Amino acid sequence: MVNENVQKQPKVSVLMPVYKTPEKYLRETIESILGQTYKNFEFLILDDCPEQSVEDVVKSYKDERIRYFKNEKNMGISRSRNKLIDLSRGAYLAVMDHDDICLSKRFEREVAFLDTHPDVGVVGTWYERFPKIKLKKRYVINSQIERDLMYHCSILHPSSMIRKSVLDENNLRYEEEYSPSEDYALWGRLIGKTKFANIAEVLYRYRDYGANTSKIQAEKMANASKAIHNFLQKEHPALMAEASKVKTVRIFGLPLIQCVREGGRVTYKLFNAFQFVTHEKIFLHEDI
Repeated sequence: MVNENVQKQPKVSVLMPVYKTPEKYLRETIESILGQTYKNFEFLILDDCPEQSVEDVVKSYKDERIRYFKNEKNMGISRSRNKLIDLSRGAYLAVMDHDDICLSKRFEREVAFLDTHPDVGVVGTWYERFPKIKLKKRYVINSQIERDLMYHCSILHPSSMIRKSVLDENNLRYEEEYSPSEDYALWGRLIGKTKFANIAEVLYRYRDYGANTSKIQAEKMANASKAIHNFLQKEHPALMAEASKVKTVRIFGLPLIQCVREGGRVTYKLFNAFQFVTHEKIFLHEDI
């Protein structure tokens, strides 16, 4: 049953496409959403695999916030995400992947952030990979995030909450031609139209296993990312120049150290033979 304090008009729409999700993982994901401390949401689940439906699993949860939909035929991730946006009723869109886990205060923290930062249209969080635990910190403030977006997807998509009005006012949706990096393309389109932020707190757990899209579609993702980098270069030349600095220290005309910046990643090359990588310091406030 839905908590009596939940309003009929949800403030948050949780958008989750599913495709051949193992039952154990799907149940862990659903239960992490239903267990959120923030209660005023609807939970939209779109099944994109008609021949291997998860309907029985989803409908075993008797929670009125769940709205289950099933595509008659496979539509792919971008079209499915767009369908979920069009079905949503909330002012804020909480993205969710079908095999990950939300920590219980994720929505509470993100809603509070968007409520108090009306200039921010996208907020993500720090996260950890599991089962082999690895903490992943991302840049927190807009200026660092935008620079890093020139080369990297600087907000973990399934940890994000998006202000729906920003998408509608700019006539933006996920672009199928950039799948499976459709999230990175969307962030790129939003540069200059809104601000970005990451909450400096681990609120999401990303399941790292063999079925991850980043592994099974690695080549396609790399090609899409290159195409996104190209349109970012054309649309934001000044920002790209700021994110792409190269410095070379020479002795007697010979390159001793070369410093190459790509967003927040800095590579030092010694004598064109040895190299090591560092990352720009994470700042928590814009006063830098």
